Amino acid sequence: MYQLYYLQGACSLATQVILRELGQEVKIIDKQHVDNFRKINPVGTVPVLLDGTNTMFEGAAILLHILNKHENSMLPEEGVSRQKAIQDIMFANATMHPAYGRLFFIGQNISDEDVKQLAFNAAAENINQLWQVIENKLNGKIFLGGNTPSAADIMLTVYSRWGASFPVDIVFGEKTTKLLNAVQEMPNFKKADEAEQAVSAKQTD
Repeated sequence: MYQLYYLQGACSLATQVILRELGQEVKIIDKQHVDNFRKINPVGTVPVLLDGTNTMFEGAAILLHILNKHENSMLPEEGVSRQKAIQDIMFANATMHPAYGRLFFIGQNISDEDVKQLAFNAAAENINQLWQVIENKLNGKIFLGGNTPSAADIMLTVYSRWGASFPVDIVFGEKTTKLLNAVQEMPNFKKADEAEQAVSAKQTD
């Protein structure tokens, strides 16, 4: 069984969803209830995945590890389709994720409200440009990977919900909205969401 350290609603949710899609058992552990989590991950971030005696960090590296390890339709075995799937994962992890990360940084580090809103607006403009890139990629297909959700689709769907915590206007195109809604309706996405809520609620009782 895998063990996954998470923060509710964070990018670790995508890891849990994908593990469930792969038919793998996973025990989830809320990092907020772990004494000195930095002993496990010196950077202090999630996800952290324990695979036997192997402790893994960095979301994209974890996803590529489990997708390579278990048979699936989310990561083609070879060729251009595999390269595109990896590229989509990296876009989600290294481009879209940091764009949303700026919202959190602004919210935590700028005290002047006028300056903060200007910074929020600039960050949101960049995020909207990235969602337009996704919208353009969806011409003629439902998901980035074709007719079934890819790992990148799941990652992007998790990130898409973060904007609601900030005073910004994030715009999703019609095709992107359909993708996001479809991923959130996946049984394993719902189960992962519910599992995080249940564990976190139990630990705060």
